[in-house]
Amino acid sequence: MVMLVLILGALTAFNSMSIDMYLPAFPQIARDLGVPLGTVQLSVSAFLFGSALGQLFYGPVADRFGRKRPLLFGLGLYIVSTIGCALVRSGEGLLFWRVVMALGGGASIVISRAVVRDLYDTAEAARMFSLLMLVMGAAPILAPLAGGQLLLFTGWRGIFLFLGVFGLLSFWASWAWLPESLPPEKRIQRSFTRMASGYGSLLRNRQYLYYALVLGALAGFHFSYIAGAPHLFIELNGISPQRFGVLFGLNAVGLIASSQLNRKLLRRFSSEQILHATFAVNLLGALLLTMAVTTGIGGFPAQLLLLFICLCTTGLLYPNVTALGLTPFAKTAGSASALLGTIQYGLGATAGIFVGMFHDGTALPMVSTMAGCAAVGMSAVVLARNAEGASSAVPESPEAEAMSQ
Repeated sequence: MVMLVLILGALTAFNSMSIDMYLPAFPQIARDLGVPLGTVQLSVSAFLFGSALGQLFYGPVADRFGRKRPLLFGLGLYIVSTIGCALVRSGEGLLFWRVVMALGGGASIVISRAVVRDLYDTAEAARMFSLLMLVMGAAPILAPLAGGQLLLFTGWRGIFLFLGVFGLLSFWASWAWLPESLPPEKRIQRSFTRMASGYGSLLRNRQYLYYALVLGALAGFHFSYIAGAPHLFIELNGISPQRFGVLFGLNAVGLIASSQLNRKLLRRFSSEQILHATFAVNLLGALLLTMAVTTGIGGFPAQLLLLFICLCTTGLLYPNVTALGLTPFAKTAGSASALLGTIQYGLGATAGIFVGMFHDGTALPMVSTMAGCAAVGMSAVVLARNAEGASSAVPESPEAEAMSQ
């Protein structure tokens, strides 16, 4: 059990490691490659788009061939791409290799979720996702700190080589100790065309679609912060890359603590109840943060406090949204997880692009995008609740059922 949690936690942390570790290096990368800071910010969105596309591929493949072989293929591609990122000499090259890096890392997201769905029911899955957030939560704390320290000794290229080593260790642990959670008799014996058509049936499930939109709004909220935080902390307020890692890590500590609070709250409240109450706090915090940045009231300390509150709420939101979105799909967990992740990272990348495109030397593009994502997420939660009766009455459509036969 402990080894399973550690491996799944590491796999779930891949994207956080791949994004958070190089954040302190944004200004240095821009100077070294001779590109605007906005171009480096766009490399976050490039990674997210690549991850979204990769997950579409790995979902049907994982339902057809099991969880382990596609995972090892993706991890191998990830390792190669980290070397490519370390050797780039242009902004275009950085964007290209970040996409390839995400195409490999997408396997870890899809398959870690599918393994949890294979092994646990809804309530236990929500608790397991909360537990995984405890393990993966170390990534947003340690990654910027490690990245800031590596800048002192190896420069930003050493950060990507470090990520390659992390990928290699994850490959070895998955090969050696991760069990295959989808036995051959439960795999979908259909063509990839037929399997891919199941995505359409998933999108026709209104409840699933709304929860996917909620997850996408959460990702947009989170990645807007990630794309804009280096500018807010380092450029606007003179925080060193090393201190940036500390402050960024403190926000991650809040996220971890709230995710563990979620495990206790689930003993008294349903996932839906937690979701509705927490999103109200998230939206209010985002609106207050936008007001603080616009007016300057309270200065940087007030902005830090509101960011902390907003990010703490996501520790309660992510596990419950993920569990609710995957609950009806026992037979097609790989495809359901893949499409959920694709929508999540596609919308997250779009939000990150807004921050980069509208970069104006202030923090307003970041906080206004965060507030917009919070509003979209809250609206989608209400729509999901209204659609619950109709969607849950038919857990999987006829097309999805056919895929599993």
